[in-house]
Amino acid sequence: MTLQLVQVNFKARDDSALGRFWAEVLGWGVSSEGPGVTNLEPVGFDWPDPSAVCVDLVRVPDPETVKYRVHIELATTSDVHQAELVARLKGLGATAADAGRGDTPWTMLADPEGNVFSVLEPRELYRDTGPIAAVVVGCADPRAMVRFWGEVIDWTVHELTDDRALLRSAKGVGPYLEFRRSPDDEALRSRIHLDVRPGPGGDQAREVARLEGLGATRADVGQGDAPWVVLADPEGNEFCVLSRG
Repeated sequence: MTLQLVQVNFKARDDSALGRFWAEVLGWGVSSEGPGVTNLEPVGFDWPDPSAVCVDLVRVPDPETVKYRVHIELATTSDVHQAELVARLKGLGATAADAGRGDTPWTMLADPEGNVFSVLEPRELYRDTGPIAAVVVGCADPRAMVRFWGEVIDWTVHELTDDRALLRSAKGVGPYLEFRRSPDDEALRSRIHLDVRPGPGGDQAREVARLEGLGATRADVGQGDAPWVVLADPEGNEFCVLSRG
């Protein structure tokens, strides 16, 4: 069995306010499954579906302020679209982010809580991904990450080098998942993580045991008796295995 990558989860000081920002960024609808949780997904979306990786924002008392292993990259269709999107995002409260990368064709911004993300220049690869072009995970060894995550989810590998691994749903829809080699000083805790869910006929406990057999380890982030299980992949990136309920 494999798991479905269903959402990106943000820890937030104010999930409602940050959710409104990202809903405007993505053009998605907003809902909530309870106090302190804001859910974003495309309007009319039938969750879960690989055509989109949704966004959940969960309020926590004091989110870590660190460099981030995980970030979102936004797609654009033209140079004009990129410039207009950057201007609109700054009007919504985004700020320029100095990532120390000099002159690049993409623009680095930070959302109102400091989460860094990129607005990419138009790229043919991302022409049909929807607003999120890719979810990027910094790592030390992209090849090792693919060996693990390729067993976790049923996504197809589109590129694999020592510096980058690029995966996408086997159905050829939605955003890409990229594992990108990063300097050691960038490999730190993240306020953003991935959530996966058993597919039809899958079982959470059985999947967790399978992942532990692949090298995942249990992680305690103060989740208590939550219905999801928090694990860490072989490089320490935390992710959650949701139940099918």
